[in-house]
Amino acid sequence: MTAEPPEIGIIDYEGAQQAAVLGMTDLIVFAERRAREKAKSEQPLLRLSHWRLVGGETGEPARIFDTAPTSPGRPTFLLVPPGLGAPLPQEMTARYAQWLRVQHSEGTALGSVCNGAFLLGETGLLSRRKVTTHWTYEEPFLSRFPEVELDTDRLIVDDGDIVTAGGIMAWIDLCLKLIDRFLGPTIMVETARTFLVDPPGREQSYYSAFAPKLNHGDAAILKVQHWLQATEGKQMSLAALAAQAGLQERTFIRRFQKATGLTTGDYIQRLRVNKARELLQFTKASVDQVAWEVGYTDPSAFRKIFGRIVGLTPQEYRQRFAV
Repeated sequence: MTAEPPEIGIIDYEGAQQAAVLGMTDLIVFAERRAREKAKSEQPLLRLSHWRLVGGETGEPARIFDTAPTSPGRPTFLLVPPGLGAPLPQEMTARYAQWLRVQHSEGTALGSVCNGAFLLGETGLLSRRKVTTHWTYEEPFLSRFPEVELDTDRLIVDDGDIVTAGGIMAWIDLCLKLIDRFLGPTIMVETARTFLVDPPGREQSYYSAFAPKLNHGDAAILKVQHWLQATEGKQMSLAALAAQAGLQERTFIRRFQKATGLTTGDYIQRLRVNKARELLQFTKASVDQVAWEVGYTDPSAFRKIFGRIVGLTPQEYRQRFAV
C-alpha cells in the first residue's frame, strides 16, 4: 500500500490575500513536480489543498481545491495566509479557530503569515509560545493576546508544530521553509532559484523602523519621548531625562519602562539606529561618520549595537538598501 503524501492546506478565508494564496500554490506545486521528476515517481510526494468554510452558519472548513482529490488523508500542515485589510475580528475567526484547535489536537501543525497570526491567536494555542507577525501589528496583537511571546524582529519563528511569519510577503519565506521540511533542501533551493527569490534567512528587523509606543497615557513620559525624538536620541543623561519628565530618577525609570516597554538605554539606542539607517540609505557618509552623527564616539560600539538591533552590519545594510 502506498503511503499518503503529506498535505499542506491553505485557509482561503474571506479577505485572504489572493496573491499569497495563489503564489504559495504555485511554489508548492512547482516544487512537488520537481521532486517527482528527480525521484522518477508518478505518485504525488506532497499534496496541496485550499480550505474554506462551507455549509452556512453551522458548517466547517472543507477542501475547495485539491491536487490529490481522490486521496483520503488529512492535512499535515494548515496555513493561514495574510489578509489585505485589518486583522479578522473575533466573531469572524471563531469557527475557523475551533476547527484549527481540533486539527492541532490530532497532530496537524499550524502556521500563519503576517496578520493571519490573529486567527491563530484565537485558537488559544499561542499562549506562552514564541511567534511573530508584522511589526506594525505589535501593539494590537499584544493587546488581544497578552500571553503570547511576540518577537517582531524575526521574519519566521519555527516552533515545530507552530510556524509564524512576519511580513505580508513573508509567505515566500514560509513556503520555502515548508518545501524544505517536506521535500528537502535541494528542492527548496532549486525552487528559490527558479522563482528568483532568496532562500529563508532574512529577518524582519532588516526592514522594520523603530515605532515607539506613544499611546500609553503617561503625559510625563510622552513629553520625554517627544524631546528625545527632536534631539534624535543624542541625550543619554538619566538626570536630564528625569528632569525633563519632572520626576525622581527611580520613578522615571519605572514609569518609562512601563509606558514604552523598553529601558531608557534601549529606547535611545533604537532611536539612534533608526537615524543611522536613514543616513546609510540616503547619504555617502562613511560608517564612522554615521556613528558620530547619531551620537556614538566609538564606531566599534556603534557597529555592535547596530548589528544587535538590525541583524546586519552597517555595511551590509547599506549594500542592501542604499538608494
